[in-house]
Amino acid sequence: MLEVKLPYPPSINHYWRRVGHSTLISREGRRFRDRVVAILGAMCLKPLTGPLAVEVAVYPPDRRRRDIDNVQKALLDALEHGGAYADDAQIVRLEITKQEPVEGGRSVVRIRCV
Repeated sequence: MLEVKLPYPPSINHYWRRVGHSTLISREGRRFRDRVVAILGAMCLKPLTGPLAVEVAVYPPDRRRRDIDNVQKALLDALEHGGAYADDAQIVRLEITKQEPVEGGRSVVRIRCV
């Protein structure tokens, strides 16, 4: 099992940007992904294999209204990019809970093989 504390992810509404005919990850999205990659890199992980169950607790940075489903794409893609697993298609169970806000926001992710 892997448990890791990560920054609060950007909303999907801020994750993508259109540039001409292309859709790219936004500057905010790249910054988040780079931070996750650095955190996971410091842990010297081997990618988990096989079907996975992922539990996520998100702690927003403030009390503004936020849709919980808008944070999962950036978070799961960053975990894949950082080497937690080879492909987010391995995830067969996903549970997300929104917790009380904390200063700066954060996410706590638990990944286990099923």
